[in-house]
Amino acid sequence: MDPLLSLFGPVTDETEMPETLPPEVEEGNVEYKLKLVNPSQTRFEHLVTQMKWRLQEGQGEAIYEIGVEDSGVLAGLTDQELDASLNTLDRMAKNLGASITILRQRQIESDEAEERRRAAEVLVRRVPDDQHFIDLRMAVLGNMDTGKSTLLGVLTQGELDNGRGRARLNLFRHLHEIQSGRTSSISHEIMGFNSSGEVVNYSTCGDAEEICEQSTKLITLIDLAGHQKYLRTTIFGLTGYLPHFAMLVVSATTGVVGTTKEHLGFAIALGMPVFVLISKIDICRKSIVNRTIEQLERILKSPGCKKVPMLVKTDDDAITAASTFNSKQIAPIFMISSVSGENLDLLKTFLNILPPLQCPKEREQSLQDHAEMQVDVVYTVPDVGAVVGGNMCRGVIRENDKMLIGPTEDGSFHPIVAHSIHRNKLPCRVVQAGQACSLGLQRLEQRLPRKGMVIVSPSLNPQACMSFEADIFLLFHAKCISKGFQSTVHIGNVRQTATIEAMDKPNIHTNQKAHVVFHFIKQPEFIRVGARLLFREGRTKGMGEVTKILPFEKQECSR
Repeated sequence: MDPLLSLFGPVTDETEMPETLPPEVEEGNVEYKLKLVNPSQTRFEHLVTQMKWRLQEGQGEAIYEIGVEDSGVLAGLTDQELDASLNTLDRMAKNLGASITILRQRQIESDEAEERRRAAEVLVRRVPDDQHFIDLRMAVLGNMDTGKSTLLGVLTQGELDNGRGRARLNLFRHLHEIQSGRTSSISHEIMGFNSSGEVVNYSTCGDAEEICEQSTKLITLIDLAGHQKYLRTTIFGLTGYLPHFAMLVVSATTGVVGTTKEHLGFAIALGMPVFVLISKIDICRKSIVNRTIEQLERILKSPGCKKVPMLVKTDDDAITAASTFNSKQIAPIFMISSVSGENLDLLKTFLNILPPLQCPKEREQSLQDHAEMQVDVVYTVPDVGAVVGGNMCRGVIRENDKMLIGPTEDGSFHPIVAHSIHRNKLPCRVVQAGQACSLGLQRLEQRLPRKGMVIVSPSLNPQACMSFEADIFLLFHAKCISKGFQSTVHIGNVRQTATIEAMDKPNIHTNQKAHVVFHFIKQPEFIRVGARLLFREGRTKGMGEVTKILPFEKQECSR
């Protein structure tokens, strides 16, 4: 039996819930309620507290199954009972400043002649107190000419493509991208949803400030290059921008070709949940589309991926895929067209319901840690000075906080003041772990920062390193690698050539592991134990994890 069916039971038509649900669990953001009819005041207060807990577990989103027993059996309610339960649920949500949206319903079949009974699935959404909106980041991967930029243009602008790439023009940043039609840099677009699940972009003329103000959920779409020539930039987008999940775009006309497998492999190596989009289905015969689907299913089921492919054809499939996507076991597959608009609504439904993928305990722990922000981009703004952009890895930075930035070429960190903070082009006073922002810096007593630096709290007492130990796994190499091998190493926003100075084996071949010592050849960097790394050199590719940081000595820079 398909693992998906064994978990959720048979899937019905597009407007109905599954026949059975898995038993309720104490943790998570899903709550089962048989009925909520005229609760007492004490009971109502208990229910509100319970909803608050579920919303915290889902970082602002919770799913309520009404008319469902704790065992997962759909008992159903009469029309009057269901209406009363939904009314109580709405009162509970308003008590917390949240909103509800009915996702789907199911009529319960019964052999006895009695009044019809129904069950309902409801999405409850509330923006967390410490955020303006629920924020997710999605990386867009795939080979060149699969329609990635065109799709993002259609999703964010609300107008279908003309078949010649008109929708993608606003996403390109350079003239040569417009002329060639191929992305070579990393671009960001935002897609906002309101409390009713509608896309805000289409009613705001694309103005970023209005989109942020009207959205309860915001998805940052990170458009990455598909050409082999720009693979370095794509890897930096995956490691530096810390996307929560990835969308792999495959053209129905060509199937899995070029860099598609490489992009999928990098996302899986970084522990990133992935779903797949088959584009350009409007210009393909059904037999060709089916061949592409079969090719994808073979790859996703392979030992390297270990995913359960799920073909999304209905709204019910999209809701089921979104609610189970954080398990990282399921790989939903969508078939869409940016020209005809076919199945784009299913993709929007999926993105709207998709819950935050970080565990609440992990997020709480990262918020309490010392502040650490990656420097991914650097600007010089007239009358402002140095401005840096990047992602908050840990902790909290407030306006006018005193921080340290580094390391410099001699491994030191310099004091700065974050005198202004912006998120999504809007000024704010606080930025937290997991959020992307830009900082205006004061008291910068050195030349302009560079990509790969970090901004950290002085209480962290940061130390730079030129050498570190790591456990690596060689994904591919034509022959073997040994001591003295050089490759470009990616660790978070760090991207630098490093040499293997020592190995616990004479050499390793493809699909073999080793414990090695890497040494940066140019300048010291700030990295943490436990950080994931990717290394590449030509067709050679590998992954690993940092196990130990070796003390930095200034004379190492003179090697």
